[in-house]
Amino acid sequence: MKKIYYDVEKCLGCKSCEVYCAVGKSESKQLFRAVFEEARAYPCVDVKQVGKNSFPIACRHCQDHPCVDACIAGALCFDAKAGIVQHNKDKCVGCWLCIMVCPYGAIRQNSKLKIPVRCDLCQDEQAPRCVEACPTGAIIFVEEEEVSKLKEKKKGKK
Repeated sequence: MKKIYYDVEKCLGCKSCEVYCAVGKSESKQLFRAVFEEARAYPCVDVKQVGKNSFPIACRHCQDHPCVDACIAGALCFDAKAGIVQHNKDKCVGCWLCIMVCPYGAIRQNSKLKIPVRCDLCQDEQAPRCVEACPTGAIIFVEEEEVSKLKEKKKGKK
């Protein structure tokens, strides 16, 4: 199963991933129109800046998935076959427990809609939008085994 891998050394902090994600989640799917939509879409990825470094944060679809265990409404479930945490907006009560237990700070509030904003790996697309939008290749979508190889390769360079 494929996972998103972030190479923070390549991230420019341009936020292209955020824009592309939000537009893709919008009703109109068009940049100019999406900005003016009443139920404005929030990006599932959030680029953080720490000093000179930037890095994207999004749901890691953890194998131990503390957000699923914390969900009192049963709105979150882990699909073991696909390797992703899925969210059922209709069941969500907006209690924000998933936000509180996420070890990565990857889930945020959409207070207007009273639902959490979290990555779904763009299940409606071939690949996550953030991957396609990243101009430097800092965000890649690869098989899980490949992530381990990339990490080892990176350790070898240091």
